[in-house]
Amino acid sequence: MEKLLLTRSPCPHHGGERPCSCALGKLYRFVEPILLFLLLKKKTAYGYELVGELNEHALTDSTIERGAVYRTLRTLEENGNVVSTWDVSGSGPARRQYQLTENGVFHLQEWVEVMGKMAEGMRHFVEDVVEFQTKPKDQ
Repeated sequence: MEKLLLTRSPCPHHGGERPCSCALGKLYRFVEPILLFLLLKKKTAYGYELVGELNEHALTDSTIERGAVYRTLRTLEENGNVVSTWDVSGSGPARRQYQLTENGVFHLQEWVEVMGKMAEGMRHFVEDVVEFQTKPKDQ
């Protein structure tokens, strides 16, 4: 199976050589990598299960809205990172069940690479600010 790259065309800032955060979108909440990780751990899950667990794994202090979860799942499915099937067993309405694809596993690894670089950059930034703030004012 062909591996999907984050960018469909070269990034105007970084080129197409590596994944970059420019192509990821919605970085402020990190909904996509959390959903991918939850599906990796759970193997299959209903949307409402993912909504229930998402805020437990949130990477920011933002509350993740239910609508954002379903929009992200739809986009992940359109991009071949998850597949869904309708579960009509049992009583009650049919429920959509999601599962991670091979491309989804690869896409999660892209996120891990990008987020690792971001974490390193943030750590350096915090260290620089702390160092600057602790220097004597006359330097």
